[in-house]
Amino acid sequence: MSRTRNLALFLVLAAVWGSAFMAIKAGLAYFPPVLFAALRYDVAGVVMLAYAAYVVDDPIPRGRDEWAVVAVGATLVIAAYHAFLFIGESDPAVTSAVAAVIVSLSPVLTTVFARAFLPSERLTVVGVIGLVVGLVGAVVLAAPDPSNLAGGGTVPKLLVLLAAASFALGSVLMRASDDDLPIETMEAWSMLLGAALMHLLSLGLGESVADVAWTTEALLALGYLSVVASGLGFLIYFDLLDRLGPIEINLVSYVAPVFAAVSGWLFLREAITPNTVAGFLIICTGFALVKRAAFRDALREYGVVS
Repeated sequence: MSRTRNLALFLVLAAVWGSAFMAIKAGLAYFPPVLFAALRYDVAGVVMLAYAAYVVDDPIPRGRDEWAVVAVGATLVIAAYHAFLFIGESDPAVTSAVAAVIVSLSPVLTTVFARAFLPSERLTVVGVIGLVVGLVGAVVLAAPDPSNLAGGGTVPKLLVLLAAASFALGSVLMRASDDDLPIETMEAWSMLLGAALMHLLSLGLGESVADVAWTTEALLALGYLSVVASGLGFLIYFDLLDRLGPIEINLVSYVAPVFAAVSGWLFLREAITPNTVAGFLIICTGFALVKRAAFRDALREYGVVS
């Protein structure tokens, strides 16, 4: 039953984070990029701190080790990842689909970092092939123009790549810690401190609240990203990170582009092309290669195979 639960949470996370790329792109029409990211986590951090105060005995980290984990989460998983991502997506050359493809490199980067910091985390040769196949599927799904990728928007795309690297490194370092800090507490304080770091960066970049256009669409984008993608999404992410490890949970980056395509079709009337179908099938193949042992165990558990 735990495998079914993990799979269900994995798919929910992929749906939430996949559609978040579209919400980011929509909101950037109304907000300066880093300020947008900071406001997102102002709201999400307050919501999660209130939730932490309700569900745990002590919602405040204690001791150097617990605050060290919060600092890693705030710096790498929240501030660096989102500042790089939002600035990158603010460039017209970086569509939400291209951003999703670049972020789908996160599992590959996680594997590299895990080999350095978590010797027990290993992928077999078939697992590595599965990662590569999944990445190919993500590229097919987005159908990027090679000439465009090599030309305009190179720096913004590199910023999105730095975002993926920050997230991957943060996931590995947090996994390597031995603290018993509750997920809710760690998430809430990482969000609040990460938001503070982004506000400082926003001020340094000359962004201002006066530049925000407070429309209904802007509030909807901010609300969705703050409560659903951040609050709910990261709660699921950190729960699965503890259960599955950084390599497996970051495979969500391969599945998220599928939901990005579907949400684009539903809300932005973006067509689902043959590339979308082909990319989805390739991504599923790569994911199955990496998770083949878990799938085999699940089939045995339900008596499908002996």
